[in-house]
Amino acid sequence: MGFRFFRRVRIAPGLTLNFSKRGMSLSAGPRGTKYTVGSRGRRATMGIPGTGLFFTQKLDSKKRKKKPSSTATTSKTPAGKNSVTADRKLSIKENSNIPPEEKNFYQGCQYLMEGQFDRAYELFKITHDNPDAAFLAGLLALKKEGYIDARWYLESVLPQPEKLGHYFKRLRVQPTVQLPVTDTFCAIVKPDMRGLLLALVEVYQRLKQYNKAVECLKRLRRYEPNDPVVKLSLAELLYELNPANKKTLHYIINLTEGIDNESPIHTALLFYRGKALAGLGLHTAACEVLTSALRRKKDRSQELLMAIRYARALVYQQLGSEKRYCQELEKLYAQDGGYEDVGERLLGERTH
Repeated sequence: MGFRFFRRVRIAPGLTLNFSKRGMSLSAGPRGTKYTVGSRGRRATMGIPGTGLFFTQKLDSKKRKKKPSSTATTSKTPAGKNSVTADRKLSIKENSNIPPEEKNFYQGCQYLMEGQFDRAYELFKITHDNPDAAFLAGLLALKKEGYIDARWYLESVLPQPEKLGHYFKRLRVQPTVQLPVTDTFCAIVKPDMRGLLLALVEVYQRLKQYNKAVECLKRLRRYEPNDPVVKLSLAELLYELNPANKKTLHYIINLTEGIDNESPIHTALLFYRGKALAGLGLHTAACEVLTSALRRKKDRSQELLMAIRYARALVYQQLGSEKRYCQELEKLYAQDGGYEDVGERLLGERTH
């Protein structure tokens, strides 16, 4: 999902596949990040209430006493080079009654646990008639930046979401995918309708199929009506596509109703609410919302705060408050002389 005001990470090298069985998990991702194979990792996670996202924070391994474990790895383990010990292999029964496509799926899961993503991808492509295999093939195609292939595999699952997870249950494996959407937020994707839609939103945006992404987000809202992350992605897309459309602006206002400034995500939601109110000519209400959004600055990106201040400056101008309008422009100019058209606006004020 796209977020204008949060530094976006590239999905391809950052996609993390975690397969857990009896508490075991495996992670692999971008170089320079610490990973753990085992039921206990070296990361503290803090979820955002009502969302499928969480903050991640590395723990200081020196301060933790760890028991020796055959599944533990050091922080020097390179990304994509994780290994799984022999006693942790998936139990694929040597049974002639198991269909070949099922064996291929199980073997693909084993390759995933070993970090052999290319080999796993080839097997999942062969067995893509299986929704679970198609789901993983789509995610691996996303990891490989094969967005058209990712779309094809993921869309093939849409007509049969109730079948997602069937083979995983038989294998007694619970897979999760961490889909990093910004530098601080990761979405948890599981083999269910919510996870499928989250992945498709990412694919559609990568392919610049924004209308499809909007449709997908609206569908996702039926599953997660109060998720602020889904709301933000939807508000941003709608506003960027139709910033002057009154129907769109009314939709954004309804979408952002009752939002408090609890997190950076909520701050960005307030920004779009203020922009929508201003677009409808409700400048006093817009000013109040934007002022509320600026009250909290901790953990908010500089880009987001500057965008809010710029929007409030334009609102002050519409309200006839020239002094406050100029004050806001001067603050922005002091931060970044090339920001938007701030320099031109200030020059225009000086020549009047």
